[in-house]
Order: sequence, then structure tokens, then C-alpha cells
Amino acid sequence: MAKTLYVGNLSYDTTEEDLRELLGPYGAVESIRLISDKYSGRSRGFAFVEMALESEADAAMEALDGKEQMGRNLTVSVAKPRSDRGAA
Repeated sequence: MAKTLYVGNLSYDTTEEDLRELLGPYGAVESIRLISDKYSGRSRGFAFVEMALESEADAAMEALDGKEQMGRNLTVSVAKPRSDRGAA
């Protein structure tokens, strides 16, 4: 069963290809949503990555949370559904 990860504190220069290379060794990456500012088009520094298997996502999360990537320490956790994130 697929599992979606939140990947935060990304460099603003990070691309979808960078994320595929980063997460690929841990399993099949189903989709990547690199979040960008709707006005400037610039990356907002986080993404949601769906991995094919829960075990692969767990392995990626364990290995990459806190790891330095492009000069920044990544935050990797299970993505929360929109309704669980609280009021803005």
C-alpha cells in the first residue's frame, strides 16, 4: 500500500529529479508534488512524495530525516491529511 511522505526544509533549488534520486534507493517513487509559490513560481521548500510501499517509505523516512541535502537538514515525516493540519 502506498504511503505519502512530507519532505521539508528543502533547498529552493531542489527539483523533482533531485527528489527522485534522493528517495529512489529506498523504493519506488509513485509521485512527487514539489510545492511552489503561486505568485512567484519559486519553490516553497517542501514536497509531498508518494512511495509505492509503506515499508519503503518508512525506510526512506528513517534514513533521510535530519540528513544534510544541498546545505540543509531535511525533515522527512508521514504526510498528514489536509483535514488534520488545523486551521490556518
